[in-house]
Amino acid sequence: MSSRRLSDLRLADGSRVIRTPGQNAVTPFSGEKDVSNYRSSISGRRVLVTGAGGSIGSELVAQIAMLGPAHLVLVEACEYNLYQIGQTIERLKPTFGWTANICDIRDEDAVRSLFVREKPEIVFHAAALKHVPLLEDQNVIEAARTNVLGTKIVLDLCCAFGADFVMISTDKAVNPSSCMGLTKRVAEVYVHDRAKRFTGIRASLVRFGNVLGSSGSVAPLFQKQIEAGGPVTVTHPKMTRYLMTIDQAVRLTLAASSLPQQGFSLYVLDMGRPVRIVDMAIEMIKRAGLRPFLDIDIQFVGVRPGEKLHEELSYGWEELLPTAIKGVRSAKPRFDPEPKLHLIDTLLAAANARDAKSVKQALVEIVPEYVGAKRRVERQRKTKMWAAAEQPFAVAPAPAQLETPAATLPEPPLRKIRLAGVDRR
Repeated sequence: MSSRRLSDLRLADGSRVIRTPGQNAVTPFSGEKDVSNYRSSISGRRVLVTGAGGSIGSELVAQIAMLGPAHLVLVEACEYNLYQIGQTIERLKPTFGWTANICDIRDEDAVRSLFVREKPEIVFHAAALKHVPLLEDQNVIEAARTNVLGTKIVLDLCCAFGADFVMISTDKAVNPSSCMGLTKRVAEVYVHDRAKRFTGIRASLVRFGNVLGSSGSVAPLFQKQIEAGGPVTVTHPKMTRYLMTIDQAVRLTLAASSLPQQGFSLYVLDMGRPVRIVDMAIEMIKRAGLRPFLDIDIQFVGVRPGEKLHEELSYGWEELLPTAIKGVRSAKPRFDPEPKLHLIDTLLAAANARDAKSVKQALVEIVPEYVGAKRRVERQRKTKMWAAAEQPFAVAPAPAQLETPAATLPEPPLRKIRLAGVDRR
């Protein structure tokens, strides 16, 4: 496995785990015009990246550094992560100036001081708490403070200083089933409202699914489990996820930021079809020269708190339209964020009071599309697919784009595969 890129993995049916450039893939550049627009959004500008030491943030920094910014500002709360990305920049021997700043985006005074000093012209907002099960209980307070309050502080300062704003969002914000997804959806609502009120800036959301190789992602976990001799742990045989490499997701994000726009834009990346996680585990075991279920066992451990079996990339009220850049779609939401603003104030007051119960209540009130834990448990009890590994189980095919709230969706049609036997394709 170490000699092969994760992006080279294929599913059991022969299709690739993800689509990569040069392989009938989504690519951010469909012609010379796209390359020019892509570079022009960065070249000669003062660029600030929050969460600069994270998985997405560090790749943003690396790619932005190749596009000739006038000045690059790294913002990161973790000292070690900031040191690491700083070392990466130094190895590039850049011709532009850059600064590395230890800064918590929840500290309004610190972020304001940073804006006054650095005067950014475009801000890529990648800072977020993102680990779904970890943020379900008391940590929901920190999720609200980082994903909502932190976004509010950064965006409000962009509005005040006239800087463009590009936020990294997630498919987990669509009909969310987790506190993490709820906080990211609330952040989307706030960005939408501010952009409608402050028409002098460009405010963009870029929404996509899971990225391979990010911190906490499943592929590195599977690889460690395989190297340790197993078992490989999969939550549920029916679980699917949209997957893309970090490099590709960031290239498309930067390409989206180059598109002409006025005010607010929501971009949804084309992630291809969802990938069955069990197929990915089986293929990784085979790539290591081992036999699934014989040399390396696969155990189904159940859906964790906050997780859904299938994610969605857009709401039914978001009309998806193609853009000039292949792989980037523009969504036109038929949604008015203004009535939610006073509820966001209530949410942040509860978070500052460190009242987890009130935080959760406020989140659900703002995002009524929330699919709660009770419904997830009911669905798990109906399927019981992971309980008997020696029996045949059902795996859902890739779901189509969904246009109704997740709470009302029927179970998708099933395709039988077997666990018994040597070759479990």
